[in-house]
Amino acid sequence: ENLYNQLKQDEGLFVVMHPQTGELLALVSTPSYNPNDFALGMSTEKWNSIKNNKAKPMLARYLQTYCPGSTFKPITGAIGLTTGSLTSEDTFTYSGLSWKKDNWGEYDITTLTAYNGPKNLRNALTYSDNIYFAQATLQIGKNNFTNGLNKLKFGESLEFPLSLAKSQYANNGEISNEKLLADSGYGQGEILVNPIHMASIYSAFANDGNMIKPYLEVKENDDIEYLVENAFTAEAANTIKEDLIQVVEKGTATDMKVSGRTIAGKTGTAELKVSKDAEADVLGWFNCFTTDSTGEQLLIVSMVENARDLGGSHYLISKIKTLF
Repeated sequence: ENLYNQLKQDEGLFVVMHPQTGELLALVSTPSYNPNDFALGMSTEKWNSIKNNKAKPMLARYLQTYCPGSTFKPITGAIGLTTGSLTSEDTFTYSGLSWKKDNWGEYDITTLTAYNGPKNLRNALTYSDNIYFAQATLQIGKNNFTNGLNKLKFGESLEFPLSLAKSQYANNGEISNEKLLADSGYGQGEILVNPIHMASIYSAFANDGNMIKPYLEVKENDDIEYLVENAFTAEAANTIKEDLIQVVEKGTATDMKVSGRTIAGKTGTAELKVSKDAEADVLGWFNCFTTDSTGEQLLIVSMVENARDLGGSHYLISKIKTLF
């Protein structure tokens, strides 16, 4: 209720899960409607106001798939570390805020934030470096990358009480060229992820590489069920977790710091334009999870549409902080 009221004027979503058990504490889609109106009968005028609303109040956004932007970068990093095709010590060489391979013609990859220090995995996550992840994904290679995503159940229907749209890494199931592979590494290209699936993937960073199975109904036993065991190696998962703590401590999400808590998080802005010349709106994302044992354990996936003028991830962070 708190999160719904925080976001009810916007088009967005929250998924809140216990990272160690998979218990879903909240699924929020905004804007919405009062379902009692359907049970008790409503006027034609009221029905038309719901049906014709461009913000789609009847769309359960947490059941759909969306371009994840930079919230996908930890997944790319974990696949690279798990397959041994990337190490946390690997560094890449480039300068400035744009880069391209010589044979790419006019196509270049841009990033937003310049930073001091080596172009390695920790810094690339801390400062959300698109160029690093483009180069890292080319080094990881298409086979390692797509096999890693297949292992995470991309392209599959997940066992869940509600019908979730399938996450994908390519429209036709195949990453067809080098530019698309590079873009996919930082959550653009043709990558689409379901938010509940994303919560399960992020839970692997809190569970030594095991993806927890999300559930809705209270269970009589305390047995932990995994959606994917050993989705990442424990070492890879813990490396990413420590790097995501740095995102909150000194990187792009310092406004998520909460006194007395240790939180790992990742900001994301997903570009929705078809070409680099086109103007289109963006999705703002913020995913985070607690990594201490001092209070309630939460893993949160959040997204807001039309985020360009809202402040994107930081608009969501201010709302998530109310939970703490």
